[in-house]
Amino acid sequence: MATILFVDDEPSVGLILEYALEKAGHTPIGATSVPQALQALQRGGVDLIISDYRMPGLTGLEFLQLLQQEGYDVPLIMLTGYATIEHAVASIKAGAIDYITKPVLAEKLELAVSQALEFVRLRRENDSLRREVMEFRNERQIVGESAVIRRLMQTVNTAAPTRATVLLQGESGTGKELFARAIHDASDRRDKPFIKLNCAALPEGLIESALFGHEKGAFTGAIKRVEGAFERAHRGTLLLDEVSEMRLDLQAKLLRVLQEQEFERVGGTSSIKVDVRIIATTNRDLAEFASEGRFRQDLYFRLSVIPVSIPPLRDRPGDIPLLAARFAKRIAADIGKEVKGIDQDAIAMLQAYSWPGNVRELQHAIERAVILSPDQVLTPDAFDGQRFGLTHKWSGPTPVRTLPSVSTLIEGAAQRPFVPEGAVVLTSLDVGAAEMKLIARALEVSGGNRTRAAEMLGMSVRTLRNKLSMPDA
Repeated sequence: MATILFVDDEPSVGLILEYALEKAGHTPIGATSVPQALQALQRGGVDLIISDYRMPGLTGLEFLQLLQQEGYDVPLIMLTGYATIEHAVASIKAGAIDYITKPVLAEKLELAVSQALEFVRLRRENDSLRREVMEFRNERQIVGESAVIRRLMQTVNTAAPTRATVLLQGESGTGKELFARAIHDASDRRDKPFIKLNCAALPEGLIESALFGHEKGAFTGAIKRVEGAFERAHRGTLLLDEVSEMRLDLQAKLLRVLQEQEFERVGGTSSIKVDVRIIATTNRDLAEFASEGRFRQDLYFRLSVIPVSIPPLRDRPGDIPLLAARFAKRIAADIGKEVKGIDQDAIAMLQAYSWPGNVRELQHAIERAVILSPDQVLTPDAFDGQRFGLTHKWSGPTPVRTLPSVSTLIEGAAQRPFVPEGAVVLTSLDVGAAEMKLIARALEVSGGNRTRAAEMLGMSVRTLRNKLSMPDA
């Protein structure tokens, strides 16, 4: 069950300890002095130590000090023939896990050993869980050393402890959700729920229920009462993703909740009080939307108490080496592959690209390179230029071309002498027909996932849904 080192200068006590430990199913190792015990520890494999309090030469307390100085993480039970409070207190203060007295009784020893081993197991399990939590939080850390990222992190750290609403604006793929989580993790709500609601991905008829919940019988199919995002986020944070896509009538209800911190479920009559911190994201210019009447101005002002603009990746190329290294390390660990790094030519190539898909596109490019490359160091050849607009062969720091626009692809489709495998074949110059072919291909590649297809096409999910519902679709 466990390998236990016992240290006692009295042979009779050693025999009792050895017999009792073997009877309990453990493997005992005996020593009569601290030097002998240290020799045994050097061989490794010791799970627990039982040491006499008083021995010739170094005492049990001095043994404890040596263990700490040498970095041995092995628990110790102190054993003594002098059952005094002073000895017990001194032993526990010095780091002993328990304290038992002579004469040694087998039942008492077995219980002390069992409790000590269980304590160690729980402590190590707790340490393991703590490391997993830290690794998980590290995965959510914002990577970047550019001046703009440092300024953003100052804003995040300043805003996090407050209840102020935050509006995160930026292109798709810039990491708006990551910044939202950073705000939540740095606040006093970090141990409470972080609820995300994508206002663009939900059908219009379900957004209100998703936000506020509904009562049983509120509408066809409402077979039971359901809590909405606001109730689930009570005392935590609610992320309203792509808030610009919310219907105007729902915007009025959202404004009321923000002002009064209360709402009614769909089909309900009683008010429900909540304490929720709101973070909203959008890839639109929400101020322009509001001035055009497509978004309520009063809600815009309420959401943008602390406005934060997330820069596109092309505006911070200095962060690309750090991001690429982080992605490569994580992806390699996930698939059990050894990747030692990315060479400088490949980094220069990545920095020269404009990354219209921002950090998300970079992550996908690194993932593909890690999976397909036979080398432990990623070179320019690991990155397929046909995939995301980079030149396949790299001969220096000359900036590479950016991706062509969709209109350019459509106009030049009929003249292309070669069609790569998996590409969309456009046989008509009719823009509407060509667009539907691109949409169909995006849906095929994404496995029917409309959110991913919309990201690939550079449009919102609502726009994609509307195009698919057109008569010709």
